[in-house]
Amino acid sequence: MSWQAEVDEIQKRRALAKAQGGETSIARHHAKGKLTIRERISALLDENSFREHGRMAGGATLDDKGQVTSFDPANYVLGSGEINARTVVVGGEDFTLKGGSPNAAGFRKSVFAEHLAVDMRAPLVRLMEGGGGSVESGGGDPNKPRTVGEPPHTPPRFEVISRAMNKIPIASAALGPVAGLPAGRLVASHFTVMTRQTSQVLIAGPAVVERALGVQVSKEELGGPQVHLASGVVDNIAQDEYDALAQIRTFLSYFPQNAWQSAPRISCDDPVDRCEDSLISLIPRDRRETFDMHELISAVVDRGSFFEYAAAYGPSLITGYARLNGQSVGILANDCRFFAGAMSAEAAQKTRRFIETCDSFHIPIVTVVDEPGFMIGPEAESAATIRYGMAAVAAATTSVVPWASIMVHKAFGVATAAHFAPDNYVLTWPSMSGGALPVEGGVAVAFRRQIAAAENPDALRLELEEKLASARSPYLAAESFAVNDLIDPRETRPLLCQWIKDIRPRLRAQVEPVCFGMRP
Repeated sequence: MSWQAEVDEIQKRRALAKAQGGETSIARHHAKGKLTIRERISALLDENSFREHGRMAGGATLDDKGQVTSFDPANYVLGSGEINARTVVVGGEDFTLKGGSPNAAGFRKSVFAEHLAVDMRAPLVRLMEGGGGSVESGGGDPNKPRTVGEPPHTPPRFEVISRAMNKIPIASAALGPVAGLPAGRLVASHFTVMTRQTSQVLIAGPAVVERALGVQVSKEELGGPQVHLASGVVDNIAQDEYDALAQIRTFLSYFPQNAWQSAPRISCDDPVDRCEDSLISLIPRDRRETFDMHELISAVVDRGSFFEYAAAYGPSLITGYARLNGQSVGILANDCRFFAGAMSAEAAQKTRRFIETCDSFHIPIVTVVDEPGFMIGPEAESAATIRYGMAAVAAATTSVVPWASIMVHKAFGVATAAHFAPDNYVLTWPSMSGGALPVEGGVAVAFRRQIAAAENPDALRLELEEKLASARSPYLAAESFAVNDLIDPRETRPLLCQWIKDIRPRLRAQVEPVCFGMRP
């Protein structure tokens, strides 16, 4: 006796599930310049590597003979696959069905995504387009007995979402409108990206906002890319879906599979002893002039390896990932072209999140220091800069991964402490100046009366500034062994590559999840 008829039924239902919302709905989706969820997964993963879970999940309608007359697939597609031959879990809403708002089977699969990734100890990629629950989801006849809510012993729905962030790398892409619970999931990630033309991220859509607040606003005005680049909700903007998927692949390449593994190291053909002559003249002698920190970073790390994220949020601090002799490292650096590199409230929040991510996945940190201190002024006070700044300082001073700090220009005030961790390797360039306050601000405060009473206030101010600046010579720190070494800027890459070699035993030993204490 054969079970062929039942097997044929399985194949039939699997085929119906792959039909998604039907040809008309898919064509409408394509007309908007968007891929379907299955096309997205195929473009993200290595070819033919997707292994779907719940291939026939959905709801079938049967006739009197028990034959399927129609089938509504789960509108969440989930499974595992490979990116560059490394296992990942990937899932996302099917917008061709109910606009991605979860049906019963789709909701169950979406809840399972984090569980599957945590159980497999594999990175999670969310490809998001859809809304949360519907006002109709609790429908039905209120006069008939029904079950609502979850039993008291059920774990909170968001527990595994939060727990996953401490165990596995998570990258999420907004590839259309993302609202409600999916928006919450989106930001519960280590990297977020949204497409420039087709995506919005919303707590609630325009209709709800108008009903609640009486404000008329479009989806783009409410939660478009420019809104969330500035808000910090997303890290990067992609030109299209393929760009978003490529950024996710790149981001994950710097990370281990999980918090029980070391950060990856790949082969490198960039010479470890490469010395860039441009570095010796990069820092201007005039303290008021700016320079391009990105040029410095690119000259030091493995060629072409720097991947920056969250560039538009808190732009005075640069965050990203790179490689040194093939080893993944986190890069934290001031950008003096924005607020002279001062740490704003937004930059402090970005810094704390960056440090915590590197700690969670054992990625050593290289910080390039050009820090004038916390941002000052009425707006900075209103933004609670000191609170967020001290949280960043706390994250740095309790960090558990190896740090190397390259002091290249200035280091003033409390904010400088966010660039140093325990057992720090510290190198200083001859262009370095540091202290409690910048020379200009310190002179203005300490010699205010003398300058005001002088026959030529500007001349006296300049004389005092130059005198105090000369007393802050980096040679004094080197002679006092207050730094590991004072170096020719061209030696930076060779010394950092040697540092990477020296810390390998420590990196190999860091193969457990970490926990953080309370921070300001």
